[in-house]
Amino acid sequence: MRNPLSRKITGIEPSGIRKFFDIVSEMPDAISLGVGEPDFDTPWRIREEGIYSLERGRTFYTSNAGLKELKIEIGKYLNRKIQVNYDPDHEILVTVGGSEGIDVALRAMLDPGDEVLIPQPSYVSYLPCTILADGVPVVIPLQQKNEFKLTAEELESYITPKTKILVLPYPNNPTGAIMTREDLEPIAEVIRKHDLYVLSDEIYSELTYKYDHVSIASLPGMKERTLVINGFSKGFAMTGWRLGYICGPAVITEQMVKIHQFAIMCAPTNSQYAAVEGLRHCEDEVQQMRTAYNQRRRFLMHEFARMRLDCFEPFGAFYIFPNIQEFGMTSEEFAMRFLEEEKVAVVPGSAFGECGEGYIRVSYAYSLEDLKEAIGRLGSFIGRLRNER
Repeated sequence: MRNPLSRKITGIEPSGIRKFFDIVSEMPDAISLGVGEPDFDTPWRIREEGIYSLERGRTFYTSNAGLKELKIEIGKYLNRKIQVNYDPDHEILVTVGGSEGIDVALRAMLDPGDEVLIPQPSYVSYLPCTILADGVPVVIPLQQKNEFKLTAEELESYITPKTKILVLPYPNNPTGAIMTREDLEPIAEVIRKHDLYVLSDEIYSELTYKYDHVSIASLPGMKERTLVINGFSKGFAMTGWRLGYICGPAVITEQMVKIHQFAIMCAPTNSQYAAVEGLRHCEDEVQQMRTAYNQRRRFLMHEFARMRLDCFEPFGAFYIFPNIQEFGMTSEEFAMRFLEEEKVAVVPGSAFGECGEGYIRVSYAYSLEDLKEAIGRLGSFIGRLRNER
């Protein structure tokens, strides 16, 4: 029989995150610190509005680009948060999670052979979505000595005549790194110099702990060459509602709407009504979740220091990225042994790119009680490893 599969799709590896999630789901008494999903319930006012929208029979399609009321609220929210104005009629597209935003943006912008610069370690979708859009992914390895921030010198060294887009994934999954205004300004200068575009994934923008989030779109001359991706999964604890958005120049968003129109139609209607309520009235709940995450972050940093586990301090998202190179094994070997011997799941750093090798991702989107138990088991595990040497 003729091969029914595309060579393009069979050449893409499945997510390394889900591999460990699937294993731990069948392991009794295991603790998972692997999946980046808030342990908080969606704020009640949001849930109540979702229920109310169903009771009112709001089960129809919205416009392809999203509910007008929601797009207006997104525009107001971004004006407050990142000081950038977006026209709700032409510059905002409501998507099925931030992940769809990544996909439609790359498909709308890339011609075969166009290069996309992807700093790594970073979220697993950028590289395969680039390939699926017939682009060429070009990885920029980030370094712990720079706190996993992208520098202008690194960026400049990877630009070629075929470069079209830079993915800017901050606050970062898996490292927790952030980029301040001072970090972003030289990056923006390089972008303008080479006439590039930026895909700025800001899904964790509500979760920063030392500095306020700064979007590169807010810098001079950058709004017109930046697509901002965000959503409700992380900051508003709405992962299962599958709702995100992407904002950018109308010339790009109008083409993204066509892809979204043919592939998706529209984002879930009751999720859109619920998100309106979240943007209007739930910033206090977001702040409470951020405060709890920060407490957990500080606890983990204290415990890693106590057990002498090398780790730079992250100030964004809800991940910590400790260095496990001292143990002389790959990150996957470390994660698998830790799971088998202590029944705790973490994600190998190699799941986020080759330069993540030698690290593990620990999510603190879990209760403090679970974190205390898991870190106790980690201390026992690395104590044994040190004794083996």
